[in-house]
Amino acid sequence: MREGKGMDLRQLKTNLAEIIRMPKVSVNLDLAACAGNQPFFREAVLDFYRSSQKRHPKFPLLRANRFGVAVCRLPSDFDSYFMLIEAAARRNYKKAQRLGYEFARIDYNQFLADVAAIRGSAEVRQGPMPEEYLSGQVSRVDNPPSRNNRQDYPFFGVLRGGRLLAYAGCLITGEVCFLEHIFGHADYQKDGVVPLLIIEIARTLYAEYPGVKYYVYGGWFGAQRTMQRFKRKFNFLPHRVDWILGEDAEA
Repeated sequence: MREGKGMDLRQLKTNLAEIIRMPKVSVNLDLAACAGNQPFFREAVLDFYRSSQKRHPKFPLLRANRFGVAVCRLPSDFDSYFMLIEAAARRNYKKAQRLGYEFARIDYNQFLADVAAIRGSAEVRQGPMPEEYLSGQVSRVDNPPSRNNRQDYPFFGVLRGGRLLAYAGCLITGEVCFLEHIFGHADYQKDGVVPLLIIEIARTLYAEYPGVKYYVYGGWFGAQRTMQRFKRKFNFLPHRVDWILGEDAEA
């Protein structure tokens, strides 16, 4: 027990040192732009903002979703972004293209069987997969279409021969795109399906969501070293983030 506590203390000191050094950004969630949009989007933005005010589950002195957020600051254009990521990521992307994989915005509900197959293709990823994922349970989503390009929740996928082999859902609000619920089929990971997905989502942000300045892929602390390395390949690096709600009203 003493050794374990010592290890925890050393890790905490390491993380605190990293927090002091990491860059800081302020990100506008632009809640005001939800006016006239579907109520779903206002609630999604408020839910995230409220979660950012809660204590970090592992570091109670810190706020959740504020320290160690894996942020890619998008440069001015896609070509600059493409050269910003590591060469290995670019090679994986080009490999997937050579092998005939295609990127598209998808209707999630039309691919439920493929989603179940993707989720069930590996029992362990960054941890054990939830039992509901392994059992093939997939629920439909009822996200309404957005009425503007300041808030949205699109799903994107990588397909070959009409079969979905990787997918992600993204909460887009104001200056940020959160890369969420991202999975690739374990049997096709070596083909670069997930790099293709991540990079083509970035291309879509430039084309369809010009207000987005920050591309976010979860947190840094608590992720395994292999996942931290993967995120770094795509320039998702740990930041301190101040989330600006973008409206004077009480949340």
